[in-house]
Amino acid sequence: MLLGQVVGTVVATRKEPELAGLRLLVVRELDAAFAATGKAIVAVDAVGAGDGEVVLFAAGSSARLTAATKDRPVDHVIMAIVDAVEIAGKTVFEKFPDATPA
Repeated sequence: MLLGQVVGTVVATRKEPELAGLRLLVVRELDAAFAATGKAIVAVDAVGAGDGEVVLFAAGSSARLTAATKDRPVDHVIMAIVDAVEIAGKTVFEKFPDATPA
């Protein structure tokens, strides 16, 4: 699994029938310090991610294991929207930094 940030949308009116109904997003891969690696990919959105959101995505054959992508010709799938990331006891990302715990 990899971390990335949604940076755009792909619209394709002509495509393989197996891709019909799938939402395609451009994701910029992030490293552990949340810096862009320079690599951008197109991923199927299985969770309703929005522009700018930090997401968790899978690549390769693992991308074809979700309900949305099973047996479809995809190499990347977004399978989670990230709320927070902690590395070595330090919070390096929070989606809602000002949220009050319940």
